[in-house]
Amino acid sequence: MINQVGSVTFKNADLIKLALTHRSALNEHPEIASSNERLEFLGDAVLEIVVSNFLYHQFPQKEEGELTHLRAKIVQTKTLAAAAKNLKLQDRLILSKGEARAQGRSKPSILANTFEAVVGAIYLDQGLNLARQFITDHLLVKLDKIVKDAKVTDYKSRLQEIWQKSHHRAPRYQVVKTRGPDHLKSFTVKVILGQSFALGSGPSKQAAEQTAAQKALEKNPLI
Repeated sequence: MINQVGSVTFKNADLIKLALTHRSALNEHPEIASSNERLEFLGDAVLEIVVSNFLYHQFPQKEEGELTHLRAKIVQTKTLAAAAKNLKLQDRLILSKGEARAQGRSKPSILANTFEAVVGAIYLDQGLNLARQFITDHLLVKLDKIVKDAKVTDYKSRLQEIWQKSHHRAPRYQVVKTRGPDHLKSFTVKVILGQSFALGSGPSKQAAEQTAAQKALEKNPLI
């Protein structure tokens, strides 16, 4: 069904269409007014509260730093992209011809962002409880495998853990440059740590933030 994702049937079919619309499609389809970026923003926040709440109750003995690191593994681009693939969202993405030719349907960053947008759409359509169930069914159900198989070193969580312990606030990240067409974007991000900073670049904001955090830790492992 066109208005269904997994076991969720949308009351407002326009929301799922919006969640599947990549920004590149706006260039070729003037009749499309918006992309899924705002829903992605909302879905990211819903994911954070649902996953944080789950981990808080699931692991009562773990400290803040451990929970932060574990949450980052669950919501990392690779994991969200895998969940999107399992839902076959790549087959339903609305992309520009250029993005499609550039293998946009298989790009982890696009798939992860789409999963977040779908979560945001579910939240708007039917509320937090259904969004929580969707996240549990398609993400948290694989927690054991995610924790066991995760190979990515999460520099961002490590930096946050160290910085918060000594300065009682999180590092700030700021996008300072974007380059390239939609299907080949490159981001440069600055991580700000008091009076110092480090720069990192990558094909997505998340990847650039990880690189910036890695460089900050390499400069001063103890921050």
